[in-house]
Amino acid sequence: MGDSFLKYIRFQKRYSPQTILSYQTDLTQFQQYLNSEFDNTPSQEANHGLIRSWIVSLVESGLDPVSINRKIACLRSYYKFLLKQELISKNPTDKIKILKTKKKLPHFVHEKEMNTPFEQPQKERSAFERHRNEVVIELLYGTGMRLSELIGLKDTSLNLHDHTLKVLGKRNKERIIPFTAELARLLKDYIKVRNLDIEKKSDYLLVTSASKPLYPMLVNRIVKEYLKEANVEKKSPHVLRHTYATHLLNHGAEINAVKDLLGHSSLAATQVYTHNSMEKLKKVFDQAHPKA
Repeated sequence: MGDSFLKYIRFQKRYSPQTILSYQTDLTQFQQYLNSEFDNTPSQEANHGLIRSWIVSLVESGLDPVSINRKIACLRSYYKFLLKQELISKNPTDKIKILKTKKKLPHFVHEKEMNTPFEQPQKERSAFERHRNEVVIELLYGTGMRLSELIGLKDTSLNLHDHTLKVLGKRNKERIIPFTAELARLLKDYIKVRNLDIEKKSDYLLVTSASKPLYPMLVNRIVKEYLKEANVEKKSPHVLRHTYATHLLNHGAEINAVKDLLGHSSLAATQVYTHNSMEKLKKVFDQAHPKA
């Protein structure tokens, strides 16, 4: 039954590969718990009490509430699917509540640090890798796209004449993002070197030396290498997305425009970035107002 559910969220709900993998892991862990604690009870037969028992065990293990809430979201989707298929008569997650979590401000890199050149070990990198790695950083920071969106880019996604690119976001929603003339130049240089150095052709814009699409672990390594000197707690592709949004708002961008650029479905998701901008405004106020 788990396989049918995973096919459903992949082909009908169009969930991202990362979400599908996470849900697969969550369902496996839940079934393992049922096997060990409740005599191999199939997940489709679990009731409210068994589900709540699993959640309590996760809390007691010290798992982060954010991760537990994702597992709850997985089970809600799973049992909603079973109910729709008429395989169960009642959704056992109806009264399961998500855990309270602390609101975390998004980590971002200060503008001064983002203006430093991408210094890479020249002897350890080919010309192709140096160009590609720089483009990876500039695309993440210059467009605010998600990791999955970056990996999914194809040559046909780019419009180098208009300086725009087409991104396929969550739920297969397309959006157009503008980029700078400088990034257009870097992209042209990268594509030229890629086409000369990589014999096997690919539809994907960003590839490995073997002409395979980039994968998350490699992108994470590239970003960490670039941000190693940055004064930021976390060093990940998502930090560059946060940085993009924060810098836009700091320079007066309208929040609804930032929402559309990020591909958020609601304004609430974008409003988290206004805190960082407000902190900057408070500093200006403290320094400039005579009664501050």
